[in-house]
Amino acid sequence: MARLEFKQLLDAGVHFGHLRRKWNPNMAPYIFDEKKGIHIIDLNKTAVKLEEAAAAMKSIARSGKKVLFVATKKQAKDIVTEKVKATGMPYVTERWSGGMLTNFGTIRRTIKKMSTIDRMKTDGTFENMSKRERLQVSRQREKMEKNLGSIADLTRLPSALFIVDIVKEHIAVAEARKLNIPTFAMVDTNSDPSKVDFPIPANDDATKSIELIVDVMVQAILEGVEERKNDKAAVDEAADTEEGATAEVEAEEGADEN
Repeated sequence: MARLEFKQLLDAGVHFGHLRRKWNPNMAPYIFDEKKGIHIIDLNKTAVKLEEAAAAMKSIARSGKKVLFVATKKQAKDIVTEKVKATGMPYVTERWSGGMLTNFGTIRRTIKKMSTIDRMKTDGTFENMSKRERLQVSRQREKMEKNLGSIADLTRLPSALFIVDIVKEHIAVAEARKLNIPTFAMVDTNSDPSKVDFPIPANDDATKSIELIVDVMVQAILEGVEERKNDKAAVDEAADTEEGATAEVEAEEGADEN
């Protein structure tokens, strides 16, 4: 897992924080300086925290667990949608519905309803409905999908969350904390890093900064998934070897008996 160079973080504007008057005092350990009333994030600490987060993210992916990405702000939603699709991980980029985690049973029922509508389209039910009814049901399905994002594929609660902007996504943070779900997040100078398990001090407004950090997380997941495949292949190969050796011994014993 390659560590980002200081210049990459600098070029992406990861170091630019908010105005001093908007700062959260708990971010003090991660602030390097102040220029023209704007706090500057210490990129050396960003690099360390990013590496820690990536290692933990890789471990989660290697264990076969799911990480839910949450990024509904305008600058982040398209980046997360594009980048995270390659990992097969779920994401929410339109709107965080309150209770998405703490009331997961209700969310599962909504997902089941979506599946029922999909089945209606293939089993002939739609053909027996009026045009108006079909339109209403289709719109209902589109609205549910827009609100739920790609979590329609989740059969259980995610094992971790990655969040862009914990101030905006405070409800998601609160729900994850209530359920003891580990959280990874980009924390800007107006954020409270103590609210997440793996804070990454970084500019969470600039698209280049968001893209760079998300890229590192996605790469960590892909590496974890690949290592999981290799682990499984090694286990299968060992099992085949053991099975072949056992068969060979049994064959020799049979020959001896004859």
